[in-house]
Amino acid sequence: MLNVRPQDVITPPAPDPIDVEQAEAALVEHYPRLVRLAYLVLPPRLGRNRRVLTAHSLVQRSLPRGRTPGVSGLPLPRREGARPDPGYAYVRQQVLRQALEAGLPLRRMAWPKRAQLPPLLPQVWGLRLFPRSGGADELALDQRLSALSGPGRAAYVLRGLERMRDAEVAQTLAAAGAADPDAALAEADGVAAGTGPKAGAADGARAEELLRSAEFDPCSLQARPTDLMRRRQHTKAALAATAAAVVCGTLLGLPGEGWGPDGAAAPSYARNPAAERALDPAKAVRVGPAVWKRSSRTDFSVWPARGGLTDDNALLRRALAVWARPGPSVQTSATPATPVGPPMGPPQLLFAGDVDRARVVLLYDGLRVVRYAEPQGGTVGAALDFARVDGADAAGANALVVGRTDGNVRYLTAPWVRKASVRDLLDPAGAPAPLGRTRDGVTDPLTSPAQARDCRSWDALELRDDVGPRLMTDLGELAPARLTSGPPSAPRDVTGARERARWARTACLLPAVRAHGVRSVNSWAYAEQPLPEDNGTAQWLCTRAETWRGTGSRVLAQFQAPSAKEGAPGAIVARAEHSPACGERDPQVLAGVLWKSRGGNWYVLAAGSEQFTSVTTSGGVEGAAQGNLLAVRAKAGAQADLDGQVESGARVGALR
Repeated sequence: MLNVRPQDVITPPAPDPIDVEQAEAALVEHYPRLVRLAYLVLPPRLGRNRRVLTAHSLVQRSLPRGRTPGVSGLPLPRREGARPDPGYAYVRQQVLRQALEAGLPLRRMAWPKRAQLPPLLPQVWGLRLFPRSGGADELALDQRLSALSGPGRAAYVLRGLERMRDAEVAQTLAAAGAADPDAALAEADGVAAGTGPKAGAADGARAEELLRSAEFDPCSLQARPTDLMRRRQHTKAALAATAAAVVCGTLLGLPGEGWGPDGAAAPSYARNPAAERALDPAKAVRVGPAVWKRSSRTDFSVWPARGGLTDDNALLRRALAVWARPGPSVQTSATPATPVGPPMGPPQLLFAGDVDRARVVLLYDGLRVVRYAEPQGGTVGAALDFARVDGADAAGANALVVGRTDGNVRYLTAPWVRKASVRDLLDPAGAPAPLGRTRDGVTDPLTSPAQARDCRSWDALELRDDVGPRLMTDLGELAPARLTSGPPSAPRDVTGARERARWARTACLLPAVRAHGVRSVNSWAYAEQPLPEDNGTAQWLCTRAETWRGTGSRVLAQFQAPSAKEGAPGAIVARAEHSPACGERDPQVLAGVLWKSRGGNWYVLAAGSEQFTSVTTSGGVEGAAQGNLLAVRAKAGAQADLDGQVESGARVGALR
């Protein structure tokens, strides 16, 4: 755990009440510190833009409504020579409580807390705001903090920023509503960056220095435009919707029965003929077992109906009814931007059968795959999962998750899959292990990396068809993601030794795109750089996750320096969301890192894709180089701005 500098902490037995003016003065004086605390504790899944706005919102609404009792029994930090400030302690406690509430999952039958909703104020239109990018240490710390729970992040931040001892951290977390402060402290102990159990004062000071860096400062921001094309489309759609609402409102006010309360509307849902056909199990589409062999299409639409319960109309009727009208006891999940409404017509039956201890039904309506599962002893605890799979090709329609039990996953493979095996991505030289399948194409269980707490192995599904082997991985959704390598213009399946070696150092970064509706992940080695002082050769990779919905892509730039440990993860040096970088539309990338040689010297290293003709660094470190590689001597903790010139003459900034 952190071993920080001792400080003066007072725990008064009977705190005085706190006035609004006292709390406001503390908030204004310590505003940057409070916003940084909120930003670090908020869940990273919100994205940097929303985390910035939410952090400011939480702090701004932390004032009491009137005179309020003080924070009894909580530590009151103070600066040397100054009186303790209970107003700051009160506001800090309110900020911490709201930040922890913002990370709680939304529950179907409970009203969301205010902190779980997007902030009303402040609002920023047309811009995305995010802190300045830090160095490799800051990015590594951000990645490790993102793997912690909310209380775990709070424990680490209270140690580093507030310099609290463990007993004070536990006391503060308990008052903020954390269920298990001791578990949060144990999580914080596992964070690297100088926070091991035997870390000394220098390591604690380094951790505090990282937490106070510009990477985590939501008061010193950079701005970029939002997706301009999507904004234009949304504006047109809003204008069209407004015009339609005006027309409908006018028509509803006309006299007569043509547009009365019912008028020309269809009957209620239960009496609608189209809805009744969609819910009739006898009308569910069942494709023959040999249709895929002569079809011009190779996707989910030619999957045959398989499983031992395809004729169980009672089970199918329950599955279709729950799809249309899920009850409050049904556990429902959906990939991002996937509609969860009923089918528009009779769906296609892909599978109905017993899987482990459940009865499972897989259905497909051309846009979505829907999985219904119920316990074999009844319907209490039924689950309904939605996944968008429109536009799937033969590779994307290779398999679906049919069951999850005890950290394992089973797949239903496509009828054209000839062989299934398991390959550990972290063992690039290892041979794949055969994976058994039933006559219906259901695989034996294999360990799901999406549910693992650590990254000691990464079992991927290797499927072989007439084209060759394809590598798929479970990211916590119904449709596994396809793994590829190569430039954005021609990604290819992972089959070679060099490609597997690169993926061995990339696999442990896949949790960054888990449960995001990912269709495929391509890892592109866009540059190789000889390191200064004969320290070997580093690889620069750009890993891009494409989604089924088309938007929401995530891009990670990696720096893979030579490592004595086989399969050691690369360092994430830059990341972006909703960006075309490293994709077919914008197949170029530039990234940099502050790197330390074995001789103890620091360098700013940068590499761009082959389109770059020069690279320049400015700000804290000045330098330029012709070509797509740059290496400039620097000092520890230096920060620099990167940009480069491409063949067209345009200047392009670094990925962010």
